[in-house]
Amino acid sequence: MANNSNLGAAKAAKNDEFYTQYADIQKEINAYLEYNPNTFRDKTVLLPCDDPEWSNFTRFFAQNFERLGLKRLISTSYAVESKKYKNYEPTLFEMDSPIFDADKTRINGKIFELNRDADGSGRIDIDDLEWHYLEGDGDFRSPEVCALRDQADIIITNPPFSLFREFVAWIVSSEKDMLIIGNINAITYREIFSLIRENRIWLGATGFMSDMVFGVPKGTEVDPKDKAKAQKLGYTGDYTRLGNSCWFTNLDHGRRHQPMQLMSMSDNKRFGKHKDIKEYGYLKYDNYDAIDIGYTDAIPSDYNDAMGVPITFLDKYCPEQFEIVGLFGNFEPEVSKTYPALICGSDVRFMKIPGLTTGPVVNRIAKYKRVIIRKKQ
Repeated sequence: MANNSNLGAAKAAKNDEFYTQYADIQKEINAYLEYNPNTFRDKTVLLPCDDPEWSNFTRFFAQNFERLGLKRLISTSYAVESKKYKNYEPTLFEMDSPIFDADKTRINGKIFELNRDADGSGRIDIDDLEWHYLEGDGDFRSPEVCALRDQADIIITNPPFSLFREFVAWIVSSEKDMLIIGNINAITYREIFSLIRENRIWLGATGFMSDMVFGVPKGTEVDPKDKAKAQKLGYTGDYTRLGNSCWFTNLDHGRRHQPMQLMSMSDNKRFGKHKDIKEYGYLKYDNYDAIDIGYTDAIPSDYNDAMGVPITFLDKYCPEQFEIVGLFGNFEPEVSKTYPALICGSDVRFMKIPGLTTGPVVNRIAKYKRVIIRKKQ
């Protein structure tokens, strides 16, 4: 799996300033339109946790307002003084406005709205955005932004990495549609995995094995390897590559209904590309009745019992082909105090092996977290 040091550092330091690129937004949104051209038609889209004046989310949806058939676009920002990163200067757009307030620009959030042809050009586009200061700082948990959430149909954003769990819960509690960016390892959070298992959310259309590039505040420390990869993709300046970020959604797209093309167990042993499977076959866990499969492309087509597969399987998961039984791995103590190796959503209990991890074990060798799946009959 790709290096996740930047996302981990972001979570630890609460450095949540990662700016999504226009091309990544466009690529993801187009996948939903290909599956259903009316995905966004007559919908109110809320972009919270945004910086509307330079946000590519605001720019994309404003520029494509009529093409998408939107009813209303709302974009809100978080006040500068409430952020960890405070090196900020008001834009000329804001300073030239008759409602500009030098005090409010630092302590109040802003709201941008688009729902009418304000400039009389004959079309609704980015030039028709209207804005004002929020009463509060724009925190998504504030009553003010919660009220906007309740008015929306779809919530789309790159939320603060450090508040991902809370942000998803904030959306789920309102029963709204969503399309948000997060760390692939969020799959292993008990709250998130339970939603995936219940088919209430799933991964987006853009495969997470593809690198995503994010803008960062000037002066942010960036791993030289990640900066070099961003440059290789054509981004120079204050950018970083985060190879393990992905989209989470409950909007349907065609990719999740494409079944994986798999070989039989015997063919994998004879013709597969994985040496350990050719040599040892499919081994069972020491502490759970399932076979361990370390590679998504080695899942056998003719095995009907429980299988443990990498979390990257969820990038190719087709709900018509497999059912998700649970997640097998070591969890944070506060998540599972009684059964550290709990399979979320099931009553399965694991045999503990003295001196070893309480997660998946094969021949007394600990494995990384596994998604337990079973083929649908």
